[in-house]
Amino acid sequence: MHLKKNILGCLFVIGYFFCKSQELSLETLTSYPFPSSLVTGGTGSKIGLAINEQGKRNIWVAEGPTFELRRLTNFLADDGQELSGLKISNDGRWVVYVKGGDHGAFDESEPRNPSSLPIKPKVEVWSIPFEGGNPICLGEGDYPVIAPNSKEVLFEQDGQLWTVPINGGQEAKPLFFARGKNGGAQFSPDGSKVVFVSDRDDHSLIGVFHDIKTPIQWLAPDFSRDLSPRWAPDGTAVVFVRTAAIGGASDSLTVQKARPWTIWRCDLDDGRSTKIWSSPHSLSGSVPTTDGGFNLHWADKERIVFLSYHDGWPHLYSISSAGGEASLLTPGNFMVEHVHLSADRKWLLFSANTGENNDDIDRRHLYRVSVSHSQMEALTKGTGIEAFPQLTGDGGHVVFVKSTEQLAPIPAVMPFQVNASVKLIGEKLIPQSLRDASLIKPRSVSWKSIDGKTVYGQLFEPKNKVKRHPAILFIHGGPQRQMLAGWHYGDYYANTYALNQYLVSKGFVVLAVNYRLGIGYGFEFHKPANAGRFGASEYQDIQSAGEWLAKRKDVDAQRIGVYGGSYGGYLTALALGKNADLFAAGVDIHGVHNYMERINLRATEPAPDLDLAMQLTKESSPVSWVDHWKSPTLIIHGDDDGNVDFHQSIDLIERLKRKSIHLETIMIPDETHHWMRYHNQLKVDRAVADFFEKTLIKTEK
Repeated sequence: MHLKKNILGCLFVIGYFFCKSQELSLETLTSYPFPSSLVTGGTGSKIGLAINEQGKRNIWVAEGPTFELRRLTNFLADDGQELSGLKISNDGRWVVYVKGGDHGAFDESEPRNPSSLPIKPKVEVWSIPFEGGNPICLGEGDYPVIAPNSKEVLFEQDGQLWTVPINGGQEAKPLFFARGKNGGAQFSPDGSKVVFVSDRDDHSLIGVFHDIKTPIQWLAPDFSRDLSPRWAPDGTAVVFVRTAAIGGASDSLTVQKARPWTIWRCDLDDGRSTKIWSSPHSLSGSVPTTDGGFNLHWADKERIVFLSYHDGWPHLYSISSAGGEASLLTPGNFMVEHVHLSADRKWLLFSANTGENNDDIDRRHLYRVSVSHSQMEALTKGTGIEAFPQLTGDGGHVVFVKSTEQLAPIPAVMPFQVNASVKLIGEKLIPQSLRDASLIKPRSVSWKSIDGKTVYGQLFEPKNKVKRHPAILFIHGGPQRQMLAGWHYGDYYANTYALNQYLVSKGFVVLAVNYRLGIGYGFEFHKPANAGRFGASEYQDIQSAGEWLAKRKDVDAQRIGVYGGSYGGYLTALALGKNADLFAAGVDIHGVHNYMERINLRATEPAPDLDLAMQLTKESSPVSWVDHWKSPTLIIHGDDDGNVDFHQSIDLIERLKRKSIHLETIMIPDETHHWMRYHNQLKVDRAVADFFEKTLIKTEK
């Protein structure tokens, strides 16, 4: 009898520790090395990228045919200093990068100090030999460009363009002076000239710098905003985009208006300018707001390629540099992202949410198309997610970022051929514990919103089934984002994917909703009427998502939580204010709460619908719904947020303190909108999970 009890006791202990060993931790799920700024360069097969390993950011390089990753820098602290702007010189000898800043904030070049260091960090341009060596600080600045001769680097500093030898042999100095904020610089193909944009607030100009003795050549100057200059392959002409300047009679605030744009060509020798394409004067023909914007390039065979939304999807078009009819290169009901022109200017590579699977609309696969013919070819297919394609300088390989529902984003490479095999070149950097983790495969789902329109999302269902699970609705930010059926290619949403996997491992049913205002489902979905501050029509998708969860047989309708960051924080706050009966708890992460502060009431010429705008803005602001707020709430915000004013959370918190609700807050000093320190990211993730466990699981009757 005693022997039997001892055996049972041992089995219990073994089983307990086995189960504990199988539990996923947040540390494991967030241990992925995140790649960014993937680039190719030179005439060979050299690549470079930044990799963030739990806050330790470094520059890595590789070269064909093996493409074995090699770390160049030795930054070993979780200090929140971003690495971005990578470039490889044409001769393949140098890598240039930017250290510091917050690229994703409204002021990307503002120094950030999330580690609260006593000495203020700087945003600086650095170079380092591709074969290895000591990094060289080239100067304070941002957005570097390497000259074709591989000897000179341009960068932006305080609205002017500066030049410095790539080896740091001399101190940086201004290249020239021009009024305005000057940027977007590009060397001419022979390196003798520089084209740039001079932003002068309500208008902007395209300028060409020839030499220090020659006046700046302004290309077709007009009362407009001119953008995105691109050189002809022979350096004799430039194409650019023209949009309307800022001004005119005060117009309505609450009605969507078309923002038409045109493409112009200017020949440098005689200054002759020609309009070669005009967008349709329609909402869908407006300035594109998806990845890369216009994606304007001067390609081979005198073709100008660009992206437009005017047929209802973000597609690529090609037109002669002399003008004429634009031809559609990428027909179909899908969006084009991450566009890359090959070094020989013959191919466009891109990612798109289309493929052979019905749910590929919630993925990205790689495609190529000739710059002059509409013959798309799929480079990747299956159930993975592939993004940010780059063709090596020799045209032999495509490097990109790959992920699946199990595999965190890592760099990968394949021959530049259809149906070629893919080699994962960053898998060894993923900790073994994460590689061994058994993650939930999210399922693409859809349902009807309150107005009958279709809404999309991914459903995470726990492995251990019980009769009624608590559930959580995750709302992405942006709002022009799309959550995917696997690890996301964006750093912010790779983290939320990891957090959602942790929540489902704790027994929650998790739904990541792709609401209107997001991308991936066409123009009408992306740009709905009466959305945002002037009606929040997209909120009906959030409410319908909660109701869809509540109707599921495996969900306890009394235990549904909601969380999101940025615009997702805004919609979370609306959900807690408008539907406390539906959402039993919520975590609002750096959301906007009071849009009324963003209406100019002192304009000398008030908008004709100012009263309606104020009414809609009030109804669309979460602070207007505080009296209906009942559910336990956690508010999180870093106070050096470059995207959402920290005061937005102060305002809401002070209002909620007057209510008898359960309110918790976490303020992170000196942190930004993007959790630059891994320590802070993990702190936020743990706080979200602990809060929902406390309010939705431990309160179960």
